[in-house]
Amino acid sequence: MMTQASATAAPAGTIDVNAVIKDLIGTAIVSFLILTPIVTYKSVITQYALVLHSRWWLVGLLMAIVVGGRLFMHLFVWSRPDRVSAKAAAPPAQGFADRYGKYVAPGLLIFALVLPVITAGDKRTIDLAIYILTYVMLAWGLNIVVGLAGLLDLGYVAFYAVGAYSYALLSTVYFPMWFGDGIVPWAFYLALPIAGFLAALWGVILGFPVLRLRGDYLAIVTLAFGEIIRLVLINWFDFTNGPQGINVPKATFFGLPFTASDDGFAAFFGLEHDRIYFYLFLYYVILGLAMLTYYVTNQLRRLPIGRAWEALREDEIACRSLGINTTNTKLTAFAIGAMFGGFAGSFFAARQGFVSPESFVFIESAIILAIVVLGGLGSQIGIVFAAIAIMGAFELFREMDFLKAVLSEGTDPIQFRMLAVGLAMVIMMRFRPRGFVTRRQPTVFLKVKKSVSGDLVKEGHG
Repeated sequence: MMTQASATAAPAGTIDVNAVIKDLIGTAIVSFLILTPIVTYKSVITQYALVLHSRWWLVGLLMAIVVGGRLFMHLFVWSRPDRVSAKAAAPPAQGFADRYGKYVAPGLLIFALVLPVITAGDKRTIDLAIYILTYVMLAWGLNIVVGLAGLLDLGYVAFYAVGAYSYALLSTVYFPMWFGDGIVPWAFYLALPIAGFLAALWGVILGFPVLRLRGDYLAIVTLAFGEIIRLVLINWFDFTNGPQGINVPKATFFGLPFTASDDGFAAFFGLEHDRIYFYLFLYYVILGLAMLTYYVTNQLRRLPIGRAWEALREDEIACRSLGINTTNTKLTAFAIGAMFGGFAGSFFAARQGFVSPESFVFIESAIILAIVVLGGLGSQIGIVFAAIAIMGAFELFREMDFLKAVLSEGTDPIQFRMLAVGLAMVIMMRFRPRGFVTRRQPTVFLKVKKSVSGDLVKEGHG
């Protein structure tokens, strides 16, 4: 009987041909249904009319790519005999992350400090670094709400907008009205803490209605909150100037504007006027704000409120049974996360010199949330890598002019950036569903502080 059982047993890694064929047919049908309304017809405006051109060949090509990729996964990935044994194997006693992980954060900080020197003051590179650091700070702020407290927030851009418009209105309307025009060069430094406070206040206002909501319901309400703020900014013309936006004064070096005038920054220090000084100033300001966010978040994680956030994320019912006030825990998470969003919004306004509702659409919230998820929920360092990957990819598509020779006339390669990033996220979630950094440093430990692998925690949590 043992011989018969061993003879009939399927060897490890055997492919079920019928199941694979059924899966490929289903994949082809789903791909056809999705691609047909999107890809088949292309509208072309001629001199006389709007003409529809069919592209069934492109639908067939994309279907072949999808089905081929699915077949490749069946043949070489999902059927590997070592997959089951690899999952059951215990994690190594000390891996690369255990040996060198503690050096990553100091190394990144040193690299950030000397980046202007490495790039020899290249304006474009420094401006890109400012752009990425802004999203790193926003993602670290959202990480408090999503990664630590486990509250899915799709309206985080609302706090970003509150911070930007706080600086815009204070610097152009209220500060000159209260203190005179002489206060305007100092407006950034005075408005920055006020913008953070107002954003935190709006975080508490958002937190109260959603205290009893979790999961999808919480996401829907926060999404609605973000859209409400944007619509208010568009339609309250007397207060926000509506879609036309507000021109605001740019940040100064403690009252010294970065202009070629005699009272400018360059003249005060006896230097030749160059716009690079303004970029360097903004770079180190946003780097300082991002480091403040990083430091405060790490310190809060070690305090009782940080442990309450993590307990709330893992199990709200158990959190209540331990006597933790979940109301205060949620409100503090929303308020502190919103405060850092307000800081980033105030910096954004001072950097751009102009704010409008078009800068605070839902896609901004989606991008920030994607950075948090891709980096790893609760992981500070992972967020840095995710921000560099996503925001750097956006800028990379601006340099792909050579694709215009392959694409149809009038198609800009930058239009495919969201498609590429979305595809990369799908692949990432397939192979590393817990993000770039899956290991967590516990805030409370017994005798030995040891990282916990993401494979040993609940799916979607850290």
